[in-house]
Amino acid sequence: MPGSAPWRSLRAIAICAVVIGWSTVAVSPRDQRFLSANTIDVPPGADLQAALDQAQPGDTIRLAAGSVYTGAFTLPLKSGSGYITVRTSATDAELPPMGVRIRPSDSHLLATVTSAGGSVFTAAPGAHHFRFVGLEIAPTPGTFLYNVVTLGDGSETEVAQQPHDIEFEWCYIHGDPTVGSRRGIAMNGGNLKVLASYLSDFKEVGADSQALAGWAGTGPFTIIDNYLEAAGENLMFGGADPRIPNQIPSDINVQHNHFFKPLTWKTDDPSYAGVHWSVKNLLELKNARSVFIEGNVFEQNWADAQSGFSILFTVRNQDGTAPWSQVDHVYFWNNILRRGGAGFNVLGYDNNFPSQQTNHLEIHDNLVYDVSATWGGNGAFLQMLDGTASVTVDHNSVFQSGNVITGDGRPHTGFVFTNNIAPHNLYGVIGTGHGPGNDSLDAFFPAHDFRRNAIPGAFAPTYPSDNFYPANLTDLKFVDFAGGNYRLANGSPYKSAGTDGRDLGADLDTVATATCGAINGTSCKATDLQPPPPSGIDLPIVAILAAVAFAAIPIVLLLSRRRKGDR
Repeated sequence: MPGSAPWRSLRAIAICAVVIGWSTVAVSPRDQRFLSANTIDVPPGADLQAALDQAQPGDTIRLAAGSVYTGAFTLPLKSGSGYITVRTSATDAELPPMGVRIRPSDSHLLATVTSAGGSVFTAAPGAHHFRFVGLEIAPTPGTFLYNVVTLGDGSETEVAQQPHDIEFEWCYIHGDPTVGSRRGIAMNGGNLKVLASYLSDFKEVGADSQALAGWAGTGPFTIIDNYLEAAGENLMFGGADPRIPNQIPSDINVQHNHFFKPLTWKTDDPSYAGVHWSVKNLLELKNARSVFIEGNVFEQNWADAQSGFSILFTVRNQDGTAPWSQVDHVYFWNNILRRGGAGFNVLGYDNNFPSQQTNHLEIHDNLVYDVSATWGGNGAFLQMLDGTASVTVDHNSVFQSGNVITGDGRPHTGFVFTNNIAPHNLYGVIGTGHGPGNDSLDAFFPAHDFRRNAIPGAFAPTYPSDNFYPANLTDLKFVDFAGGNYRLANGSPYKSAGTDGRDLGADLDTVATATCGAINGTSCKATDLQPPPPSGIDLPIVAILAAVAFAAIPIVLLLSRRRKGDR
């Protein structure tokens, strides 16, 4: 089993191998794959499009750091499989080192590429093997762009028309700070990568906006070690119907990123900047398969254009022409989710058009805190709607103000809820038209596996046996709850009390390692704990902050919300 000790040991070895491989192969500008056959210097004022047309596989196009090149530009279709690299003239030694994300403060090292209309870069049908390093990619000042970069627009009717093998590394990609932009990169192709980059100011009034979004590509998609900021969905797969039959974006790897919405977008915050951008969620899957989400920090999401859930696994046959749409085999492991109106919203079937069933979802070893109605949502940890299959929620440490689980719609099959810590609050586990505890579990989660959870404040006679129902959270005996250390102290009766002999709740040492540096984009050791930031409610704040890159196996499933307002 994925939670077993042998699996965890084997997985740790695999992760180390992939991290080493990423740092020396996938990310490094010194990678042998990208050694230049020819270097084309494009001085300020020269024709970048001509250089793109002229370049051959293996060539490097070098742009002057600090200079601005104004397009729009097309990535042409070339023969061969060598990468054409488009990069700043700043040397590798001047750019951030391995394991360090680019930041806006590095702009002086970057070459800037802009457009006043269309996209800054648009891939021609079938274009492939382009790599961008050390560029600032943005609209011209005061311009709203729909896609800053377009890698396929979803109109492709066969896979051969889709772009593939395109990478962005150490790039600062942003919308206009005043008028916004709808989307950073439209990712509708194969083998697309965004690494160690900073994407911000994707925001729109009255419409969805995303830092990254894909709805028609084949995959794989690799999204590692980025800052992702958007008002609508920071990252989304699905949301429009592919024109290629049976197409589901697949093999999606999302690791060690910082998902964030600034409070200057929140209308009731003292820092509100005066423009009401449409805010929805931090991550949403509507049509996706084989998704691996690990070591990320998700923070600051509130009720606005949606109801406040931060993570949505929401199967949608969006336009009614893709009944094969599904969220299938999704792993959400070792992440931090904090400062939001609600946690996870999972939907079994699209309630608007026919879809496939959301299937095989794992949510385990995550730290979830400061999830509260004070952010405008209902403060629930997990909402389960309309008949999912094989959802496992295991070893999570959750500190929320609302329900532990809310159920509705058709019953869910194969539901496992084990080894978690979550306060009961007012209703605990409850479904529409039923009472808390066994009544709702039996109605919405028949044949459930609900064991070895600590649910402080629950009325034990109404819940399954083989769980723990202390009176208060403090009875669990944390190391330093007020200081944000949610590990169980020596002497806690809940140490080694899990079904697998582990402590209840998340393995917070593993969470610390996975997320260390994810916020500030630097390399760090798991012991390099940063002081906790201020919290929006009375729940304490974690001293575990972010980063170390992970990469592993992809798998997907889909959850979400039935309400039309959440589409």
